[in-house]
Amino acid sequence: MKQIKIIVEKHPDGYVAYPISLKGIIIGEGNTYEEVIADVKSAIQFHIETFGKEDLETEEIIA
Repeated sequence: MKQIKIIVEKHPDGYVAYPISLKGIIIGEGNTYEEVIADVKSAIQFHIETFGKEDLETEEIIA
């Protein structure tokens, strides 16, 4: 099973995260690390449910 790599960036007003192995634009944001991870995982799941697994280069979400 492969993993989805997620980049997390800390900014003065919170965190931003995005996966690097999916087609399309998927971004999560939050005030804490835990919030941004939960948000980006939710966005990834929504993307997969909406567009299918064809956009996936992997099957496991790891933060």
